[in-house]
Amino acid sequence: MVWARETIDDYRTRLWDMARGERRRRVDEALTALRTVLGHALGAAEGARVRAETRHRQLEFEKEIRLLGLAAAATDADLARRMAEDDALRAVWDGITARRDAGYEQWHREGLAQVHRLVLDEAPGAAGEPWQTWLGPAGTDPGAHAPRLWRVGSALVEHSAPEDAFPLAVPLLDVGHLRVNTTTGSRPAADALVETLVMRLVSAFAPGLVRLHLWDVGHLTGPLPSLHPLTAAGVMVVHDPTRLDDLLAQLAGHIRRVHAQSLRVHQTPRAASAAAGRRVEPWRVAVLFGNGDPLPDEQYRELNRIARTGPEAGVHLVLVDMPITANSPVETVTFTDAERATCSMTGPGVVVRADPAPPPAQVNHAATTIAADVLVRRGRPREFADLLPDTLGTGSSVEELRTPIGFHEGEPVEVVLGDATPHALVAGPSGSGKTNLLYAVLGGLAARYPPSELELYLLDFKEGVSFAGLTPGRKDPSWLPQARLVGVNVNTDREFGLALLRFLTGELARRAAAAKRQEVTKLAELREADPDGHWPRIVAVIDEFQALFGGRDQITQQAAALLEDVARRGRSQGIHLVLASQDIAGIEAFWGKPAVYDQCTLRIAMPKAKRVLAQENNAALALPRWHAVVNHESGVAHGNEVAHVPDASSRGTFDELQRTLWARMTSPKPRLFDGAHQPELVHAADFTGPRGPVLGQIIEVDDKAAVFRLEPVPGRNLAVIGTATADALSVLESAALSLGELHSAGECEFHLWCPVQSLEPRVTAAADRLRAKGHEVSVRTGDDVAKITEEITKLADETAPVRQYVFFYAVDATAHLLEAKETPLAKSGFDKLRELLKNGPARHVHTFGWWRGMGRFKETLGFAGMDDIGGWVALDVQGAELNTLAAGQVVDWSPRPHRAVFFDRTTHSRPDVLIPFDTTSALELP
Repeated sequence: MVWARETIDDYRTRLWDMARGERRRRVDEALTALRTVLGHALGAAEGARVRAETRHRQLEFEKEIRLLGLAAAATDADLARRMAEDDALRAVWDGITARRDAGYEQWHREGLAQVHRLVLDEAPGAAGEPWQTWLGPAGTDPGAHAPRLWRVGSALVEHSAPEDAFPLAVPLLDVGHLRVNTTTGSRPAADALVETLVMRLVSAFAPGLVRLHLWDVGHLTGPLPSLHPLTAAGVMVVHDPTRLDDLLAQLAGHIRRVHAQSLRVHQTPRAASAAAGRRVEPWRVAVLFGNGDPLPDEQYRELNRIARTGPEAGVHLVLVDMPITANSPVETVTFTDAERATCSMTGPGVVVRADPAPPPAQVNHAATTIAADVLVRRGRPREFADLLPDTLGTGSSVEELRTPIGFHEGEPVEVVLGDATPHALVAGPSGSGKTNLLYAVLGGLAARYPPSELELYLLDFKEGVSFAGLTPGRKDPSWLPQARLVGVNVNTDREFGLALLRFLTGELARRAAAAKRQEVTKLAELREADPDGHWPRIVAVIDEFQALFGGRDQITQQAAALLEDVARRGRSQGIHLVLASQDIAGIEAFWGKPAVYDQCTLRIAMPKAKRVLAQENNAALALPRWHAVVNHESGVAHGNEVAHVPDASSRGTFDELQRTLWARMTSPKPRLFDGAHQPELVHAADFTGPRGPVLGQIIEVDDKAAVFRLEPVPGRNLAVIGTATADALSVLESAALSLGELHSAGECEFHLWCPVQSLEPRVTAAADRLRAKGHEVSVRTGDDVAKITEEITKLADETAPVRQYVFFYAVDATAHLLEAKETPLAKSGFDKLRELLKNGPARHVHTFGWWRGMGRFKETLGFAGMDDIGGWVALDVQGAELNTLAAGQVVDWSPRPHRAVFFDRTTHSRPDVLIPFDTTSALELP
């Protein structure tokens, strides 16, 4: 049994050993098979990797060759070395050159001739032929159809023979734009390309059908100087390098206008031109020279908008180093060195060269010829003399006023002021030619209508003397015979504009009353019914009229009401307004009062003027300088007439006409009001024959002085209040000297009291001047000041045999003297002064006192003394402090240099603004 168990165990052991050996064998076989499979897989992967690396290397090599170009690659030493070391790279080179040779063979056999034929057919004449065949004479093509292509240079496939070059032409008019990118040293070639292209454009058609706009960020005088003769005829406009915004706005406005017109007529300019057999709307080509720098965001967006929408409206761009997006119809020429370039039309494998530019002298001659042809087509160059009639001063203004102010294509463009177009609005930014236009209007009217038919009232609210030459001057004694009033430098004297409006309303009332008596309604009827009356048409020109409404005060309120009244009623009475401004927007006084704008049916817009035409009328945005849009239809677009306004303001134009008219026509000298100068006392109205003491010049249409009437009644004393020493002295000296002119020697005595030492020279000069006229003068200055109290007492208590005039300078400076009392119950000098002010006028003793502050003035007069001052002149005193002196009125007054406000209780319902006189010459001894 034991043996049997051992045998079984031994058998089992052998069986397990056999099983383990079989498993090991099978495992070894499997591992061997796996190793074999993995070996095959790794070998295949390695082969694939090698092949992939080789292909990648070949593709990168091919890309490098294409970027470099075959011509450059063929001479590149590094590429040659790599190909010698790597057969795979050599195979790539061989393949490329083989394909090139096969493709070029076909190109040379078929394509070259096709390109020549294409350019010949699609770029005929000046569009594609060498400049020697067309440069010089002006074109004659009416522009019904534009060539599809325009030559910009020649092109040559790399490795081709020079004789295989072909013309390179790009689409432009009615299609797209051209962009030129430069590199270092290539700007001359780029300029030559652009200049030749531009000359092709203007030479291909009848002159004037292609209008050029030239802008260069780096040139103040404009690029391409050989083309500048084109500016004389308006064919080319050179724009300010700092005003790209304006040019882009002008082009955008033109595009909008053309598109709006196309929508109205359901026809694009291209289709309309084809139907008419001629170009109905000139092409506009903007040539912009940049420097490669990015544009501001808004300019960049506007440029791209023009690029997208311009071709359909006939607006095209030629851009040099100017950024633009790629989603516009634009072709690009990119210079790679000083002479060679590539083009988007031909790709990188073609070398482009700009055609050599024609000689500058020949370009200049051709441009001059084209400009001259334009002027001949329009008529000879128009000048100011062409605005004038053959016979001067023979027109009748019974029905209307009419004159040409410019020309369009040689034909005169007129402005009319009459019942249908009673008033005019003129707008234009600074430098747009607005003043020149006003001179053209005034010159044309003055040449046609004599002073009996036309009167002119001219105001200029800006700081300048635009109209001063219409009055006599030191060098030229002539004046414009029709001018009745000329106001210059009135920018701070809004009261003068208000005075003109009051005058016009008064004239309206006079004419309306006459018309009522004659039972007529219009000026023409009144003139027929009253042929012996003086009823000329009146034209009031107010430049920068919005200055009238520059404050929130009574002047603004009154001016708005008066202007509206004149605008509404002037139509029938022959009174016409010409209101000019840089921008007529934002006048709060007219909110809710459209009468002025509604009555101004004649609208004249200078270049880039805004808001004067109807809201959707953008015609002024595209105007070149010296042009204007004249519209008699309240600014609606269909009433537009574009006029070139000749030079009317240079020497030998308006001034020569004025001298001629002055010599032929009789008229009174117009009044000149110059707000920048103080009027001289010796030339003042009422000085040599006064009705009383004159104080200053009143700001009124008529030249008159402020006169303070002196009567033997209480209160006829005058107070001057304020710290403006020069103006206070002027008022007192004017009063004293004019009284000296009023009286003969011995009829009066003067008392001049001055407690301020610095004022003594002026007081002494006034005293000497009065003595020279034979008057008795008592002067208290220096040590004599202490005697002022005695003189006050004497004048207050005694009746003098002749008139007494007291001029008390700086009364407040004697307060310490006048307050003194000998005994507590005695009267002070102030008390005596009050008695003098109260009782003196009845005894022909009148006091003119100057107080340097409102507080001291009131302190001097006391509680009830205000009634003893019948008139006052306030200098640098705020209006709120004067209300109690003006019978409870609200005095709307803001002090300003050399201006004062005058109020006389017995004559004034409102204070007058006056200008103190310059008394220098009046103080000089004879």
